[in-house]
Amino acid sequence: MCGTISLGKLKKSGYIFITWIGDHDPYHVHIFKDGKEIAKYNLEDNVVIKGKINNKILKAIAELRKEKRL
Repeated sequence: MCGTISLGKLKKSGYIFITWIGDHDPYHVHIFKDGKEIAKYNLEDNVVIKGKINNKILKAIAELRKEKRL
């Protein structure tokens, strides 16, 4: 991504979650599985922006937020 810096890759429940400094609003996370982006999730409104997510992903996001990692 041009003009953005990764805040880091977070691994949880077999998925990789990435947020970017300088990425567009709203604040969201990119979710990857097996090297491919499968979804983007809006962390402000708690809705899927792109792709599909399951309960395992929702649980992982909730845990990462509770740990203050997202």
